[in-house]
Amino acid sequence: MAPANGTTPVELPHPDRKDLVLTDVLFALSDPARLEIAMQISDGILDMADCHLSNPNVPKSTKSHHMKVLREAGVIRNDPVGRGRLLTLRLQDLDARFPGLMKVILSGKQ
Repeated sequence: MAPANGTTPVELPHPDRKDLVLTDVLFALSDPARLEIAMQISDGILDMADCHLSNPNVPKSTKSHHMKVLREAGVIRNDPVGRGRLLTLRLQDLDARFPGLMKVILSGKQ
């Protein structure tokens, strides 16, 4: 999502570890598509362009909305790198705030 003038994408806001809220995290992960994204990212850093959903017909705007919900809840980081974005799961922050939560949630990983 590079700006129209071709410059590097801007840094997006992410909540601090101390500001993570359990209900926000659970809401973000309650949607099957967002949970699928979190599971993909749990394997490591993922380029946003390589992140896919099981339904290939999902509009880009919907995918962007899912990323925003996950980022604002503190589940993922979405950092600019060049003209793209890298996604990471905030496991250390989530485990510090809610010990064991992500292990349980991600245990359903196929």
